[in-house]
Amino acid sequence: MIIGISNDLQFKDYLDPRVLSCLSEEELVFRPYTADELYDILQDRAKLALKPNTYTEAALRLCAALAASEHGDARRALDLLRVSTEIAEREGANSVLEDHVRTAQSKIEEDRVLEVLKTLPLHSKLLLSSIFLLKKRELGNRMMTGTIYEIYTELCSEIGLEPLTQRRVSGLLAELDALGIINAKVVSLGRHGRSKQIKLNIPLKTVRSFLTGDTRLTFVLEYSPRSLI
Repeated sequence: MIIGISNDLQFKDYLDPRVLSCLSEEELVFRPYTADELYDILQDRAKLALKPNTYTEAALRLCAALAASEHGDARRALDLLRVSTEIAEREGANSVLEDHVRTAQSKIEEDRVLEVLKTLPLHSKLLLSSIFLLKKRELGNRMMTGTIYEIYTELCSEIGLEPLTQRRVSGLLAELDALGIINAKVVSLGRHGRSKQIKLNIPLKTVRSFLTGDTRLTFVLEYSPRSLI
C-alpha cells in the first residue's frame, strides 16, 4: 500500500499516466475543520492540559472561530489557546477569557511578522527603516519612492554601505509589497511624471520592535533624516 499526502490538488496531473493506472488510487480530500470541530478538539486538549475552571467556554469558542475563519487549522487554534493561557498566567488571572484570546491573536500575528522582517536582506531593512522614519513623523503624504530613496541613502551612509540604484530599490519595494509589509500604489504627479506612493501595512510598534532587536539598525530609532529638515 502506498499513501501519498499533498496540499496540491493538481498533484496527480504531474504523474505519468502509466504510473497513475497502476496505482488504482482512491482519493480522500480532507476539508478544513469547522469552528464546532475545532472547539471539540480544543475542549479535549484543555481538559488534559489545564486545571478545571481555569478556562471559559467562550474563550475556547473564540479560539475555534478565529482559526476557522482563516484556514480551519487545528494547530492555529491550539496556538491561540496556548498563548492565551500564557498571557492569562502572566496577568495572574484565574481563568482564560476572550480578552486573552484577542491579545494572543495580536501577539501571534506580530511574532509572525517579526520573523519575516528578520529574514529580509539588509537593503530591504534599510528601506523599511526609511518608511518607518517618515511614518513616525506623520509624513504619510511624503512617502513617495523619491523621498524614501533619499532617506535610504542617508542610512546607508550612516553604516558605511554603498546604496543600490533607484531601479534596484524599486524592485525591493515591490518585494515588500508582495509580502504585504507595505502597499505601493502608482500615482500620477502631472508634468513630473509618475511615482509610487507607499503605505506601511504593519503597526509602527512592530517595526520598532524589529529595529530594537537588530544591533545594526537601533540607531534608526533616534535618527533625524537630514532631507526632512
